[in-house]
Amino acid sequence: YFMYNGSSGINAEYGSMDSMKIDLFNDLNQPIGSLNNDDAILKNCLENGVRLHVVDKTAINFQDVSDVEKYEISREEYEKREDSVMAFKKRNKMGRFNPEVQAKLAATAEENKTKAETIKVGDRCETRTPNQPTRRGEVMYVGQTDFKDGYWVGVKFDDPVGKHDGLVQGKRYFKCGDKFGGFVQPRFCEIGDFPPEVDFSDDEI
Repeated sequence: YFMYNGSSGINAEYGSMDSMKIDLFNDLNQPIGSLNNDDAILKNCLENGVRLHVVDKTAINFQDVSDVEKYEISREEYEKREDSVMAFKKRNKMGRFNPEVQAKLAATAEENKTKAETIKVGDRCETRTPNQPTRRGEVMYVGQTDFKDGYWVGVKFDDPVGKHDGLVQGKRYFKCGDKFGGFVQPRFCEIGDFPPEVDFSDDEI
């Protein structure tokens, strides 16, 4: 931004009108025109208090990276590399490459599979996911999914406390109202006589 005060202009050479766009604004910040003549002298075409808004047409737009060439590698090629984060974790037995962690993951997967075999579509349920409030609903899907490994239970909640309508990452597993659908691990899904909860909050003031 440049403010013209009537006594001085822009002395540095900023390029031609082909490389920049200059808009003029008055002291009320209202647009009053544009400069498009390379031969124009500032003091002859500006008034006191006029602000110049200069936009570099050749500047790089760092917000739009759609045209930026990206390096891509397949999962198989990545797993073969010795200089990757995965290779580092493998060497140091970190995360899921830790034998103890692997044993816990295997036990959890088996627990979910066993519990999933006791759940069927249409069952009433209550989800009891850690660090989340209990939620009631109806089982709409039981089985493996494309969005994550293992067995999952798709639930249509009684209230809009879910994350979707049964469509996850472009694949539809079941249908319900928006924000009424969700997936939980079978081990956090209890089956039983869980009627919809009644909200009495409107009955009292």
